[in-house]
Amino acid sequence: MWKWLLAVMIIVPAVEIYGFSLVASWIGGGNTFLLTIVTSAIGMVMMRFEGRKVLEDSRARMNSGEIPGRSMVDGLCVFIGGMLLVIPGFVTDIIGFTMVFPLTRPLYRYLILKWLEKKMKDGNFTIYRR
Repeated sequence: MWKWLLAVMIIVPAVEIYGFSLVASWIGGGNTFLLTIVTSAIGMVMMRFEGRKVLEDSRARMNSGEIPGRSMVDGLCVFIGGMLLVIPGFVTDIIGFTMVFPLTRPLYRYLILKWLEKKMKDGNFTIYRR
């Protein structure tokens, strides 16, 4: 686990710095900074809007007596996507937008559900109850 975290902490900033320098060479430094601010602002607005929709869907499912499993995974995707949108950078913004955007979110939902299913089958997933 720590190896993965260390790798992510080294690779992600390196990729983002490369992305900043590439975009800055295309459109200039000031425009790159402005684009970063604008994408973060748009992402935060999308995160609030989509988060509210996911929360309402979860409430509706619980009120009708259903388990809001898909809605909970959608909420997790919106949360992670929102966190990625807050981090300055173009690669994290692209991943964050695709996690928050409803048309591309099912891809991440599928991956998360497959990961959870694998963890449960292997016995590596533990649920602690109080």
